[in-house]
Parts: sequence; structure tokens; C-alpha cells
Amino acid sequence: MFTYRIREDLYLKLLEPSDARAVFSLTDNSRDYLRQWLPWVDHTNEEADTRAFIRSVRQGWADQNLFSAGIVFQGSIAGVAGFNRLEHQNNLGEIGYWLGEEYQGKGIMTEATEAFISYGFDQLGLNKIIIKVATANEKSRAVPERLGFKQEGILRQEHWLHDQYVDIAVYSLLNAEWKN
Repeated sequence: MFTYRIREDLYLKLLEPSDARAVFSLTDNSRDYLRQWLPWVDHTNEEADTRAFIRSVRQGWADQNLFSAGIVFQGSIAGVAGFNRLEHQNNLGEIGYWLGEEYQGKGIMTEATEAFISYGFDQLGLNKIIIKVATANEKSRAVPERLGFKQEGILRQEHWLHDQYVDIAVYSLLNAEWKN
């Protein structure tokens, strides 16, 4: 089983089927908050939906085309982060993430994303890591900005979110930039 310790009270772990209840509960308790930016929340209505997500994440890990992990803070799952896409031909990874509302503002996501960056460059041999974020999602945009990513541009009306299209900011970081 994969675990990656970030600090004493914070680590990443490959999600297990037994985590479905905790991840669903976190999603359900933060539903209104998460739904502002994440369309999948409306399709996660029962624990079985989360179990299906965990199965797909584990299959992606086995197939080496994605890698998502639970973010564990002080013994509880606080969110999920990882490489939503791994493109081995171009040594490219795209990070996505979310945190439960009660875990916001503690630096958890910045530290978890930093761990994924290190893992991506050092263990997976990636050359480039991308983060895509809705332009109006200031908290989420702050993560790549704090970690030295460069904004490559804006994808206009890229995602359908509930009842409207939203623009997406694309950030990237190169391995050579990270090492410096």
C-alpha cells in the first residue's frame, strides 16, 4: 500500500475500499462548499458512488495512468489529491485536488500538492506538471501560485459547471524550475 508522509500529522495514502465511508461522509458534509467548483459532487449521492470512485482510482494506479490519494490530516481523511492524468510518452502529469470545508486554511493542500510535485518529478520522472483551476476559484488558484507554477493561459468557457460555462486557468511547472 502506498503512503507518503509529509509531516507528523499529515500524509497521503492510496485509497482503500474501506475508506469509502469516510470519503463519502466528507463529501456529503462539505457538499454545498465543494459543489461551487466540482460538478462530480452532484453525482456522488451515496457511499456506493464513492466506492466506485475508489475502484477507478485503484485501477488507474494499477494501469499507471492516474494516481489519486487520500489526504490524511490528524488521523482523518481531509480530502483527495493526485495526478488525474499521467501521460508517460510526454512525461506529463496533471494534478487535481479537493479538501473538505473544515480543513480549509491550514496549508494542507499546499503541502499535499508539494508532495505530489516532488513525487512526480523525483519518482515518476515527469518533466512537466499542470494544474487547471476555475479562474474564479481564488483559494485553489493560490496553491500553484504559492508553489512557483507559471500561468500558461486561460481556457475560455472550458468546463460546464451546473448551469454555466467557466473559464479555466492553466498553470505549469517544469522539472528544471522545481529543482531551482
